[in-house]
Amino acid sequence: MRFAQGPRRPTLPYLCSTLALLLLAPAPASPQRASEPFVPIGVWYGGGVSRAPMVSRNPAGERDAWRRDLAAIKSLGFNSIKTWVDWGSAEPERGQYHFDALEQLLSLADEAGLRVIVQIYTDASPEWLGKRYPDSSFVSDQGARIGSQASPGYCLDHAGVRADMVAFIGAVSAAAARHRSFYAVDVWSEPHLVNWVWFNTPVEFCYCPHTQARLREWLKRKYRTLAAVNLAWYRTFSSWDEIEAPRFGTILSYTDFIDWKTFIATKLQEDLKLKADASAPRGARPVSSHSDAPAIMLSPLSGFGNPDDWWMTRSVDHYGTSIYPKHAAAATPWSPVRLTSALDGIRSAARDRGWWIGELQAGQGATGVRVAAPVTGADLRLWGWASMSRGARAISYYAWYPMSSGYESNGYGMINLDGTMTDRARVAGDFAGVIARNSALFAPLRPHPSRVAILYNRLSYMVGGNTVAPGTVVRNSMLGIYRALFEQNIQADFIHPDEIVSGAASQYDVVYLSYPVMLQQPVADALKAYVRAGGTLISEARPAWNDERGAANVRIPGAGLDEIFGARERELRPGDTITFTMERDLDGALAPLAGRAFTGLAFAEHLDVTGASARVLARFAGDGNRPGDPAIVMSSHGSGRAILIGTFPSAAFEQDPDKMRATGELLQRLVASAGIAPEIRIDGAPGLVEARVLESSNAILIIAINHGEAAQRVTFSFGPDIPEAIWQNMETGAAVNFVQGATGPTYAHTFRPRDVMVLVRGKRLR
Repeated sequence: MRFAQGPRRPTLPYLCSTLALLLLAPAPASPQRASEPFVPIGVWYGGGVSRAPMVSRNPAGERDAWRRDLAAIKSLGFNSIKTWVDWGSAEPERGQYHFDALEQLLSLADEAGLRVIVQIYTDASPEWLGKRYPDSSFVSDQGARIGSQASPGYCLDHAGVRADMVAFIGAVSAAAARHRSFYAVDVWSEPHLVNWVWFNTPVEFCYCPHTQARLREWLKRKYRTLAAVNLAWYRTFSSWDEIEAPRFGTILSYTDFIDWKTFIATKLQEDLKLKADASAPRGARPVSSHSDAPAIMLSPLSGFGNPDDWWMTRSVDHYGTSIYPKHAAAATPWSPVRLTSALDGIRSAARDRGWWIGELQAGQGATGVRVAAPVTGADLRLWGWASMSRGARAISYYAWYPMSSGYESNGYGMINLDGTMTDRARVAGDFAGVIARNSALFAPLRPHPSRVAILYNRLSYMVGGNTVAPGTVVRNSMLGIYRALFEQNIQADFIHPDEIVSGAASQYDVVYLSYPVMLQQPVADALKAYVRAGGTLISEARPAWNDERGAANVRIPGAGLDEIFGARERELRPGDTITFTMERDLDGALAPLAGRAFTGLAFAEHLDVTGASARVLARFAGDGNRPGDPAIVMSSHGSGRAILIGTFPSAAFEQDPDKMRATGELLQRLVASAGIAPEIRIDGAPGLVEARVLESSNAILIIAINHGEAAQRVTFSFGPDIPEAIWQNMETGAAVNFVQGATGPTYAHTFRPRDVMVLVRGKRLR
């Protein structure tokens, strides 16, 4: 039996009756009530072929065509659409709202039984806004006033712009609320200070008087006195009004730059909350937003302003991201690690709030004459299930029709521009149908907790102020350790400094500090407490070299971390490639590394052992008969232990994973030495096949994915938390039998290229 083909009811004695009802319930004929479980799986559709954020100028004349489109979307298995409304066309005169396209689409969705997420674009602003507030334009670091050409609109730090924007968002929500199909609102697509505009040279925003005034108010809250600002910024201001954001780096200033970038991230969070609060009485309907990429992939140094996902999540009910694995801007399609780390990055930031895919690529990437590899049905199915395996609670494919104009013309569509259906639309519809018919099953499912956390620290990009940036080393250090764990099917979270300070590190057996050269004192204090309480801390070179102000600590590791590592920096030596050799007396999980040479990156931090319990695990090359200086030191502290690595092996591994296989093994064994093992062991196809477990009070789900381009034969070995039982394939209805092995259940399976297997089992109610 195949769930996607209807509600036939086979005999399934191994499923509890509750789960059987969930799995086999037919799709509802009309939109669910707000109280019913619902997982939106849909496509972006704005009515006809108009590209977002544009809307049709003659919706009434296209009504029948829109009705046919919605019927086709529904027939494939989708339960929702994501439509849009832009400020520029919807309020051409102040206070005069034109929602005819939105109202028509919502009315047709009412008929079709589709739920609707309304995307609001306020970056596409009306002309009257700039005329009414001539001082509201964005201003670049070079002092250039940026006029709006349909976008990027006007600066939200202008009080008049803010007030009119709030009124517009409220009007959109009120109009949509008259329709039973209205499910949720997304108040900000891919938040930045400046959206949907590109310049020929690098620029920084915003230096208008209103943003500078808001910066001063932020500084007053942080520093309280002008004297404190002068001390921190190394300046001699005599008035708050003299303060402006830095426009360039100098040898004397760095804290000003750090403050400026922190203010920008804070401002984005506050602006998102302003939009969210304007959308409706909070709690009436879900309010969401989505970034253009997860924060772990982005640098906060961008002049357009990149958000901090952990902070943005606080402002809405559901925060999420766009995912475009075959975007035209990418040199090659995303690797499995790029895709899964992005998904785990946004999952980690959203935590228990639940995260949404605001945009998931539906068709071939195109930017002008540059095109990416074609998108297939297998791609859409794999990307969809990969998202669900990380606990996504909504997916909106971008888009139903390809882009009809502009620099993305004819790109990213699920069907063809002439309306003909594609195989990928049918495959995505089958996937959507499984989720849509089983919302009651999927809505409460949550991924099993991770035992390993990787530090995401936006300050690491800012060491040295705004004169010297670390390039891709920060991101590569996060992704390298993630890759090492992914290859062993070990789930990892990314953890924010704020979470560490709050004590959340205690949830993990291992915390890995990737590129930790700049740490706040409260973070260091929390990490010391974490180790004393029994945690394992693994750090790359120079932890807390700089503090949160950008000043160097007198000892490295800084902020008192030398106490737990039992080592201090002796000297620093540069090098594009750093080599070190493991000691020969290693034991346990580290024993296979004994005597072997490994590779780091950037520089070699030669260490001195200072702790009584410290043990040298590896050394750099010595001179003559003198043994080399310690390169890796492990120390016990309280009930836990800390390992300090005097270079960046994780970045080296990510930079060239094929050449640096041994370095990947080093990372894996360091984590394994803390007792970390995969929940599901996979024999065969390392780094290509993964399996994730999700669970609710009624069911347990396993999603296994072959990310490879070839067929793969693997054997899954399950731990004691996975019952030996008959499972059911959710897509085919076939029964799947696990076999009891020496240490637990096992199951052998052959995957087709880029294939997915989804197994479900009900839990006996007690």
